[in-house]
Amino acid sequence: MLHFKKWTRRSLMTILFCAAIMTTYQGISGVEARALPTYFNGEDEHYEETSSHTEHKLKPMEVAFKFLKRVTNLDLKISSSEKVSGTVPTLEEAIDWTQYPSKEVVATGYTAGYESTGKGPDHPQFGITYSGVKVTRDLYSTVAADLNVFPIGTILFIPGYGYGVVADKGGAIKGNKVDLYYETVEDVYREWGKKKVEVYVIEKGNGKLTEEELRALNENESMQVFRQQFNQSKSQ
Repeated sequence: MLHFKKWTRRSLMTILFCAAIMTTYQGISGVEARALPTYFNGEDEHYEETSSHTEHKLKPMEVAFKFLKRVTNLDLKISSSEKVSGTVPTLEEAIDWTQYPSKEVVATGYTAGYESTGKGPDHPQFGITYSGVKVTRDLYSTVAADLNVFPIGTILFIPGYGYGVVADKGGAIKGNKVDLYYETVEDVYREWGKKKVEVYVIEKGNGKLTEEELRALNENESMQVFRQQFNQSKSQ
């Protein structure tokens, strides 16, 4: 049944593409599809190109490509929905991480609270990282590192944790150490603790990170298929 749906969708796309090509040709040349034999045989049918036609001859092409774009986007959304309703690979399974440089680190967990930062909720800098962004546990979470090893803005993939963006530093975080942000102390002990792990360097930072950049990463459309998995892991 799945193969039939895919075959039907591809056939529809082919038909629509051919229709768009014919519409585009008509828009540029002024020759309708039914008049093509006459046009190519050089018969004496006269086509006048008025100023009105000149002004609007590109409009069919614009409409055709807009329609194709809309159908293509719909097709992509259907594919994403099939993945969500079917078997979605985990983030760790979806990408060949060995294509990225890696480094073995000792990873621990921390919170924004007094036990990790010495700051309470009433402190003006509570939850604010060295980079200036707020701590977050999301598809892309904030992590702390030795900035001589991983500069601010570096994107890491940490197996068992997910993407971490270096946004902070710490007095005890020196060398090949990484501190992973969690919302509560209970989460730190239940989900992580202290581990030696191979992390993958997706992109090296330039020393800066803004709220807008972090938000854009977490709102990236291609990542949303993994959000359900992420939410489920948080609720366990």
